[in-house]
Amino acid sequence: MGASQTVMTLVVIVLWYVSNVGVLLLNKFLLTNTGFRQPVFLTLCHMMACCSLAYALSLAKSFPIRPLRSRRQLWKICLLATIFCITIVLGNLSLKYIPVSFSQAVGAGTPFFTAVFALLLQGSRETGTTYATLVPIVVGVIIASGGEPHFHFVGFMACLLATALRALKSVVQAMLLSDPNEKLDPMSLLFYMSSFSVLLLLPATALLEPTAFGKTRALVAANGSFFWWLLVNSCMAYAVNLTNFMVTKYTSALTLQVLGNMKGVIAAGVSVAIFKNTVTLKGMAGYAITVAGVFMYSASKRRQQVLKAVDSAKSMQDDAAAATEPLIKAGHMGPGGGAGGVAITLVADASGGGAGGGGGGAHHHVSGGGLLPTSTQMLQGHRSGRSSAGASVGGGLIVTVLGHPQ
Repeated sequence: MGASQTVMTLVVIVLWYVSNVGVLLLNKFLLTNTGFRQPVFLTLCHMMACCSLAYALSLAKSFPIRPLRSRRQLWKICLLATIFCITIVLGNLSLKYIPVSFSQAVGAGTPFFTAVFALLLQGSRETGTTYATLVPIVVGVIIASGGEPHFHFVGFMACLLATALRALKSVVQAMLLSDPNEKLDPMSLLFYMSSFSVLLLLPATALLEPTAFGKTRALVAANGSFFWWLLVNSCMAYAVNLTNFMVTKYTSALTLQVLGNMKGVIAAGVSVAIFKNTVTLKGMAGYAITVAGVFMYSASKRRQQVLKAVDSAKSMQDDAAAATEPLIKAGHMGPGGGAGGVAITLVADASGGGAGGGGGGAHHHVSGGGLLPTSTQMLQGHRSGRSSAGASVGGGLIVTVLGHPQ
C-alpha cells in the first residue's frame, strides 16, 4: 500500500468515527437540550438528507444509482425500508430517555439477535463456541441495565427493539437480496430505502407528532443556530452510510467489524465526557463484559470463515484431481504423456491480496464464498494453450494450476 493510499485510508476511518459518534451525540443533544422532542420528525430529516445527498452525488457521477430491475425487487426494498425506518425511529426515541453510553451497551447486543434471527428465518446454525460467546453479551447487558442510574423502561425497551430490528434487517436483507441479479451496491440501496422511508415518515410524523413542524419553526425563529444543528445532524446521518461504504472499500468488511466494536466504546466515553451522565462501576463492568463478548463472537465467526474456506479448498482439490486423472492416464497432459504435468496448490488467503499469473500457468484468485472456477474450466484453459492468466474476485483462496500446454 502506497503512502497516499495509507493516508486516504486513515482519513476515511477518522471521518467514519467522527460521523458515527457525531450523529449519536447530536441526536442526544437535539432531543434533550434544545426543547426539540420529536424523534419521528428527526428521523424524517435524516432520511430526506440521505436521499437528497445520494441523488446529488449520483448526478455528479460520484456514486451512480443503479436502476431497479423488477417490481419484485422494489417490494423487497420497501420491506427493508420499513424495518430500517422503524429501527431509526426507535433508536432516536430511546435517546430521549436514556444516556448514549447506556444505549451503546444495549446496542452491543446485536450479535445475539442476529444469531437468533438467522436460526429462525434461515435455519443457519452456528458452532457451539459461537453460541457460547453470546452468553457474556446478554449477561453484560443485564448487568449494565441494573447498574444504570438513569434507567428508563420506555427508553430501554425502545433501544432493545431497535437493536433487535437492526439484526433482523441484516438477516432479511441477506435473504431478500441473495439473488445476484437483484443485488445493489450499498449507496444505491441506501437511496431507495431512504426515499421510501420519507414516504412512510411523512404521514407518520403528521399522525404521531402533528405539532412537529410548528415547533421546529418556533425553535428556528427563537434560536437561529438550531437550524444549523439540525442540518449538520441530518447530513451526518448520510455521512455515516457514505463513510461506512468507503471504509469497506479501502480496507475490508472485517476491518469495519473491528472498528464498529470500538465505535460503541468511544461513543460511550465521549458521551460521558460531554453530557456528564453518571456511570456506576456496575454499569461499566456490564458494558465491558458485553464488549468482550462481542469481540469473542467476531473472532469465532472469523475462525468459522477460515475453516469453511479450507474445506472448500479441499473439496475443489479433490474435484480437480478426479477430473485430471483420466486425462493424465490418456497421456493428454505433461510432456511425453506422463503424469506430473499438473500441480494444483490451494492456499488459504485471509488478507485478500491480489493474484498474479505465473509463467506458464494460470492463476485464479477467488473468494471463499464467491464463484470458484471449476476444474473443467481450468483444464479447458490449460488445454487451449494459455500461458498466463490472472483474475481477482475478492480475497479468500488462491488456486494455482501449473502445466505444460501442448
